[in-house]
Amino acid sequence: MAKVSGKAVDISLLKRIFHYVKPYRKIFVWSILLTVILAGLAPIRPWLIQLTLDKYIVESNGAGLLNMTLIMISVLLVQTLVQYFHTFYTNILGQSVIKDLRISVFNHITSLRLKYFDRTPIGQLITRTVSDLETIADIFSEGLIVIIGDILQVVAIIAVMLYTDWELTLVVLIPMPFLIVASYVFKEAIKSAFQEVRTQVSNLNTFLQEHITGIKIIQYFARENQEIRKFKRINAKHRDAHIRSNWYYSIFFPVVEIISAMSLGLLVWWGSESILADRITPGVVVSFIMFINMLFRPIRELADKFNTLQMGMVGAERIFSVLDTQERTEDKGKQRPENLKGDIEFKNVWFAYNDENWVLRDISFHVKPGETLALVGATGAGKSSTINILNRFYEINRGSVKIDGIDIQDFELSYLRSHIATVLQDVFLFSDTIANNINLNNKKITREQLTAAAREVGAEEFIRRLPGGFDYDVMERGATLSVGQAQLISFIRAMVYNPKILVLDEATASVDTETEELIQNAITKLMEGRTSIVIAHRLSTIQNADRIIVLDHGEIKEMGSHQQLLKIDGYYKRLYDLQFNSEGIAREE
Repeated sequence: MAKVSGKAVDISLLKRIFHYVKPYRKIFVWSILLTVILAGLAPIRPWLIQLTLDKYIVESNGAGLLNMTLIMISVLLVQTLVQYFHTFYTNILGQSVIKDLRISVFNHITSLRLKYFDRTPIGQLITRTVSDLETIADIFSEGLIVIIGDILQVVAIIAVMLYTDWELTLVVLIPMPFLIVASYVFKEAIKSAFQEVRTQVSNLNTFLQEHITGIKIIQYFARENQEIRKFKRINAKHRDAHIRSNWYYSIFFPVVEIISAMSLGLLVWWGSESILADRITPGVVVSFIMFINMLFRPIRELADKFNTLQMGMVGAERIFSVLDTQERTEDKGKQRPENLKGDIEFKNVWFAYNDENWVLRDISFHVKPGETLALVGATGAGKSSTINILNRFYEINRGSVKIDGIDIQDFELSYLRSHIATVLQDVFLFSDTIANNINLNNKKITREQLTAAAREVGAEEFIRRLPGGFDYDVMERGATLSVGQAQLISFIRAMVYNPKILVLDEATASVDTETEELIQNAITKLMEGRTSIVIAHRLSTIQNADRIIVLDHGEIKEMGSHQQLLKIDGYYKRLYDLQFNSEGIAREE
């Protein structure tokens, strides 16, 4: 849970929020102006009723009574109209601010390093970007502006009451200190309860996101009952947090009603005596009854609105904690060569995800333009880390990585990544059309280019058979496609972007033999004229590589061509013998 300021209102935080109000100054000004008008209109109706009773009803002045009735209806209509625009503008302001803020948060999140996502639950980020942002909208529609309006209304009502009869006003305000104390106690209690609610909402979102995403694993291993029990515990905590907050409301509101009844009782007692003593008129008592109701309502709601403001501040603090995260890949490079060749050089590279638990140790190799480098080794040897570094998903600790003799940190980041196409074993497809999953909504890539790339891969036929062809919706994570079909789409994606550097990370590991044969020729064609780095467990797919590097615990153990490594009779040869013998394939001698 984000650290919450102990201040009633964090001014520095409000300033940051109001930075997003600047484009909507006119709406904000109108909201404040309408708030002031509403506060000024509040005491008018009770005063008109007092005037009507004392001057026109008592004197049986029918014409005057009719005029006052029309005036009161007019005031009511004006008040209704002002209230409508006030609600309309404050909500527009709140939604406009969170629209811009949500864009800022999303842009910032997409620029963060992968290291940040390694330790931050996705469900937590969803909570920040969706529900926490909604609490900021409430600052304008139900919080700050409404609080200002309620305070102005209280001041206006008390001022009119004092002007009308200061003695009666002091009498009916005797219970007011009790209300102030009760409101303060309620505010502090409900603030703590709301913070717990937000924490439990975040926990619930995180659990749901992870378990719905991993539903296959849960079902594969028949873990439904165990996970339901976990969900029940988290859901119970979520329920208890809400019940706790509702419990405070169930106590506070009756207390306010009791205090309001005390004021009303004092009014009846003092007002009756004053009427009998001919010190005040009956109209004054009637107007004061209305004033008491109008006075206690905003005071009662002030505590609630203040906590709405507090929750908006808590949400803002959580949001800005994400925006203040500095784990962004620095994009200070300016290099954008017109003709990138794809010459890759790793020189004495050391890399660790955490502290000095080295994943790569003093790695050095050179891949000339157009060459193919293959990386082999056991799980955790550092193969995928090598390509993550090349894309600058993670930054190295020591050494240097260069492309065409230029350090990768000197390239403009978007330029660097646009020239490296990576095909992964675990293909991610968005809930969108096949076309948009290939071009990633890049309008510069034409349908003709998509069709040509699909034809090269050998995927055009299966795409044409789908309803809508390239406009077929693959659903979430490509659920309506087979693993092989999804992998073929990832190859088309790599082709249409025409990269200078191609990375295949276990790209055929999840593909059946028939599909692998289908795309093998396309891979060969895709590699022509491009620098390629291939990570593969199937050694049959890398025998034609110009150079093979054997990694073990982040160190280069062997390096050479397929035939050279077989002659060494080392790690690669043992792996080769083990794999080919287990597959029943006679290796070439």
